[in-house]
Amino acid sequence: MLNRILVTGSSGFIGTHLVRTLIKGGCAVYGLDVLSPDYSADEFHFLQCDILDAHELKRALADCQPQVVVHLAARADLHGKSLPDYTVNIEGVQNLIKAVAATPSVQRCIYTSSQLVCRVGYVPKGEQDYCPNTFYGESKVLTEKIVREQDGGGVEWCLVRPTTVWGPGMSAHYQRVLRLICQGHYFHVGRSKLYKSYAYAGNIVFQYHRLLGVPAELVARRTFYLADYEPLSLRDYLDALQVELNAPAIPSCPEWFVRLLARVGDGLTIAGWKQFPLNSFRLNNILTEYQFDLSATKAVCGDLPYTFAEGVKATAAWFKTLG
Repeated sequence: MLNRILVTGSSGFIGTHLVRTLIKGGCAVYGLDVLSPDYSADEFHFLQCDILDAHELKRALADCQPQVVVHLAARADLHGKSLPDYTVNIEGVQNLIKAVAATPSVQRCIYTSSQLVCRVGYVPKGEQDYCPNTFYGESKVLTEKIVREQDGGGVEWCLVRPTTVWGPGMSAHYQRVLRLICQGHYFHVGRSKLYKSYAYAGNIVFQYHRLLGVPAELVARRTFYLADYEPLSLRDYLDALQVELNAPAIPSCPEWFVRLLARVGDGLTIAGWKQFPLNSFRLNNILTEYQFDLSATKAVCGDLPYTFAEGVKATAAWFKTLG
């Protein structure tokens, strides 16, 4: 088992969950991020470093001599106005590949991409069939192309595409949704169940952990979607959180009315009010179902440790601690 592990983006949402899981698994973990973590442990060593600084990144890997690198560091929001806004996703991975190639201890790398290399709802015909509709998605397409063109730094490597991840520690955007539910201001759009391939945080870090330890022939140069194997209904998911949070029942609004409201949101977004919770882009994402074939991931990673109900309870309990 390779148990000396470097995690870039270790202070982020997935990174925080992954580091804690790896430590519990007995690994020596090195975290690398521009932001300091809000946790500590004897088995955890933090390196403050910007992956855009190629010299410092190379030195960081030389200092900790990891056997495995899990690359999570990225700009992941959708607010960028151009591709250069996502330089960290492009130059950052180039710098990391060079640092990996210069560090003899590294045996395996997991490079994180995104489901948004294709627009929501588009089903790719193969690993290199891309169809992004955001600059973030375009930057992750380039991430994948760079990894393939440079053979991941000359070590065992695979690419992973996480889907929407939920659970304790979710981003401010998803916290706003939970807050709206608690205030009785959230509503379902229409009556459809809207099934999607979502990933509970505890399950996706389990998948990362398994990909670190399985034989090379099972992962080398492959691309895996990471999500719970059974898609969840957006309606059932939010209703379950509403019950666990002791919030008012979530009403349903006609789709035509919500589309009008989204157009109002479009105007407010143009005017500079980015915090308005709804616009046409977000509404399209809400209404578009997407379900990925996760059979390859399940064959390598095996059964997941957490049920939907357990994830809901843990998420609600965490959110309550935020007041």
